[in-house]
Amino acid sequence: MKRSEKEKVVAEVVDKISRAQGMYFTQFSGITVAEATELRAEFRKAGVEYRVIKNTLIKRALKQVADYDTFLDEKLNGPTAIAFGYNDPVSPAKVIKKFREKVSKLDVKACVIGKDVFDSSKFDELAALPTREESIASIMGSLTAPVSGVVGVLNEIMRQIVGLVEAIEGTKS
Repeated sequence: MKRSEKEKVVAEVVDKISRAQGMYFTQFSGITVAEATELRAEFRKAGVEYRVIKNTLIKRALKQVADYDTFLDEKLNGPTAIAFGYNDPVSPAKVIKKFREKVSKLDVKACVIGKDVFDSSKFDELAALPTREESIASIMGSLTAPVSGVVGVLNEIMRQIVGLVEAIEGTKS
């Protein structure tokens, strides 16, 4: 790879890192082409970008974007692919976890949420977090619960009033 090509790749990775809310560094050795294709399709459905990048180029890009400690440098060896979550930092973890249930060969080297770096031991905890959509749905449910309760009470009062009016009408006739 020529120097200009490397610089272009580093610039692309810098852009991806700066836009990503969550990044998951994975080792994919031992995965078949069909399994990799399936994984990429699942990532696409979740709005996640998954890209294989040389470790040296990843290290250069990381140093340009933020000063990540040497922890990531230690983890970047062997074949590495990064799952970039732009809209939701947890959605890549959910896809990886689901895929690992079928294919156990995909290993997580490290995770980055915002500027926080986690090792692979924290992956299951991160994958258990609710996604952005799940969090929004939960909040909306909490907000609408009191309103729907008030509506139910008002409907019950109206039914009782109608029943009372019908009872009074029945006694007069």
